[in-house]
Amino acid sequence: MLVDNAAATAIRVYPSDLPGNGAYGELKRLAQILHVPLVDITKQIEEHKGDPVTPVTVKEDATDAEVQFLTERNAEFPGVSVEDIFIRRYRFGDLAPQLLGHVGEISEEQLKGQHVYRSGDRIGQGGVEAAFDKFLRGQTGFARLRVDSLGRPTSAALTDADPIPGHGLKLTLDAKLQQAAQAALVYGIDLAIDEGNWNANAGAIVALDPSDGAIRAMASYPTFDPEVFVEPGKRKQLQLLLSQENAERSNYPALNRATSGLYPPGSTFKPVTALAAMQEHILAPYDSIQCTGEVTLFKQRFDNWNPFVDEPMTLPTALAESCDTYFYELGKRFYSLPPERGQPLQRWATTFGFGQPTGLDAGSEGSGLMPTFKWKKDTFTAEIDRIWKPGDSIQLAIGQKDLQVTPLQMARFYALIANGGKLVTPHVVQAVQQGNARSSGPAGPLTLRRFSPPSKEIAVDKGALDAVREGLYQATHATNGTSSTIFGHFPVPIAGKTGTAERVIDVGDYSTLMDSSWWCGYGPAHAAELVVCAVIENGGFGGEAAAPAALRVFESYFGKQAGLVQTAEAD
Repeated sequence: MLVDNAAATAIRVYPSDLPGNGAYGELKRLAQILHVPLVDITKQIEEHKGDPVTPVTVKEDATDAEVQFLTERNAEFPGVSVEDIFIRRYRFGDLAPQLLGHVGEISEEQLKGQHVYRSGDRIGQGGVEAAFDKFLRGQTGFARLRVDSLGRPTSAALTDADPIPGHGLKLTLDAKLQQAAQAALVYGIDLAIDEGNWNANAGAIVALDPSDGAIRAMASYPTFDPEVFVEPGKRKQLQLLLSQENAERSNYPALNRATSGLYPPGSTFKPVTALAAMQEHILAPYDSIQCTGEVTLFKQRFDNWNPFVDEPMTLPTALAESCDTYFYELGKRFYSLPPERGQPLQRWATTFGFGQPTGLDAGSEGSGLMPTFKWKKDTFTAEIDRIWKPGDSIQLAIGQKDLQVTPLQMARFYALIANGGKLVTPHVVQAVQQGNARSSGPAGPLTLRRFSPPSKEIAVDKGALDAVREGLYQATHATNGTSSTIFGHFPVPIAGKTGTAERVIDVGDYSTLMDSSWWCGYGPAHAAELVVCAVIENGGFGGEAAAPAALRVFESYFGKQAGLVQTAEAD
């Protein structure tokens, strides 16, 4: 069990019962006893001044000594109550906090326009907790209390309805693999820094089952310990998440970069271009296109990441060696299509799930950006910028310029390659269960509802898919494959693609271009069980940081260690 409830003792204040002139002194003393900032207590009371009957929770998990002290001196603290509650416990510490979410008091904004929750309710905030709150929180109990015009009780509380406990959720996450993915991100960032990419400071990894989209791991870095939401002693750490200024300074640890981080994908997008070109019959996979160190198209020079190459290549070899000039030629062919053909590269990319949310069942996610004629026209004001130019198509063909994707979108697309053309819906919740593993019998919790997210068969030519899969396998095993020095000696055959994507980064008072390191792929190559997609922000070449990080995830999943591993300056 990743997250469960634990019994705790809360200290609460009923504002209507506080003494008039002596309230401040009492609250100040209470703050000292509980080691809670006085300003936090007074702020909460001020926020609830319109509801004097609802108590304010000062501390959720009071120590035995604190409880005993207040219980023995209850007459000295009118309006202060000691109550038994349940709070969230995170058995694996900082395991997937951005995905799982947390529980917190409902905000004024969340109360607007709904009739399910009441002021003071604690509800799911973000991730699984928010998306499945109606299953997890159960039903609130109700009691009637007669009060006078000042909100002071004049009778004992009469119970109208007892509370009903919530249900449990069975998730698709593999705790061991999740821990490996989080450690792999740190490893990849360290490798990037060792290679001189000193601004590498964040990233994401997604690992999912290509057959049905079940998420086995979803890591985002930097991260945080979700205990900050239940441990008063960690309030300073909580401010790093809640304050915009502090969050920016700490590089947004609450942001789930796997679902909401937007990046140009670089060369990991080349299989999209290849499939679209073959579907539109402007490319035959085994026809040769000259791969050179540079090429001039429409009077503009475009460079290859490898300036020394000069040889004809078929599609599998171009994917394996990540030949930019090969794909520049495809971009030119897309641009040169008759106007009535529209923009088929963008159309196929949209069919493959880009430019739109994936349908993830937990938490918000970014749509990304698929640049089109219409987008340019609607976005820019200067007439020259509103025109779709040849360079737009040429750069899009290698996953650059205005294109933005999330790591989850990329993982979903590589699942389509691995499973033979099925666009799955990523999901993390399998079922709703009654009770939990600790309260159930030998047969386990009773399943109340199962979730089977839909998938969609995409009409992709099987020969085209085979050619792309061959290229991805060569990329990890051929002599000149961009990640063959990393995966070539791994006992399980892995197929995948590196990517090195330029994006504009603000550094101090100026902006500059830096490379994000990508790798996406799957294994075993011919009967895929797991797709892994990794991105290291500002991490340099794909073969330097992201590919070795992804390998660590495969090592954990298959329980096997790679042999000789060498990072490489490979796109």
